Amino acid sequence: MAQHDTQQHFGKVAVLMGGPSAEREISLKSGAAILAALQESNVCAEAIDVGVDVFEKLQNGKYARALIALHGPLGEDGCIQGGLEVIGMPYSGSGVMASSICMNKLMTKQIWQGCGIPTPKYRVLSDSVDEDELIAELGMPMIFKPISQGSSIGMTKVNSKAEIAPAWVSAHQFEESVIAEQWVEGGEYTVAILDGCALPVIRLETPHTFYDFDAKYQSNDTQYHCPCGLSAALEKQIQALAVHAFDATDASGWGRVDVMLDKNNQPWFLEVNTVPGMTDHSLVPMAAKAKNISFNELVIKILQTSFKEDSEIISKKLTGQISAVCGAT
Repeated sequence: MAQHDTQQHFGKVAVLMGGPSAEREISLKSGAAILAALQESNVCAEAIDVGVDVFEKLQNGKYARALIALHGPLGEDGCIQGGLEVIGMPYSGSGVMASSICMNKLMTKQIWQGCGIPTPKYRVLSDSVDEDELIAELGMPMIFKPISQGSSIGMTKVNSKAEIAPAWVSAHQFEESVIAEQWVEGGEYTVAILDGCALPVIRLETPHTFYDFDAKYQSNDTQYHCPCGLSAALEKQIQALAVHAFDATDASGWGRVDVMLDKNNQPWFLEVNTVPGMTDHSLVPMAAKAKNISFNELVIKILQTSFKEDSEIISKKLTGQISAVCGAT
């Protein structure tokens, strides 16, 4: 596509990054990489570090659409998506409801349980934790997680009764809602989803206890295996289940589904990321590369997902007009 055609096709694009969440620094890195890719692809794009005046900036800047590179609460949980819908601006990735569901690990697991998608047993924790009862229900080890944080923030593996209270405190400092989840011993895998299709599965290997924040973004000893080493039949099965898990939450456009595979090759689905990282350590670009999709091409495909919002916004407006007409008759 020629430079003029590209700019005319997408219009002026706002890359939304930063924001106030605990994942701000990762978001800034993702946003910077995305912005560079768009500009190299001759898209007229500008960065916006998201603050309280973000919607004013978007309207005053006469942007045609937004590519969301925000991670964590307020950016990945439906809040920014809802604001963009209010001002009528198309945006990349999942909509309001799906973003809210996927950011909330409890809601995601409840939907999966209803759909028969395998996910580890869990317990929602309050201020008072009956440690013996928790151990009897989930066994040891287990893992504690804040319900609505990303990038493994606040997560702790618990190997003994004495570690329960400190793990709860670690998760609780980020939010009141905490879940304890049955630990799955086995391989860690992730499946990127793009335009309704699963990209090649990646197996993660880290000397850390699990694929935590440091292993994701800072460590140089994390290994990423793609091809993942599974049989073709098993990889295809996991890809199909990952798409099902993604669709069950109403997620759309692009994202990533994380899964564990136990010693019996039983997959256990953990969570959906609706705005995965796009840094030099990130998984979606790795999976795309395995399908011969360059980083710049990937970013354009992600931006392309914003066009579905055009039709949705038009549909809502038409529905409103029809309702008004029906109400007047």
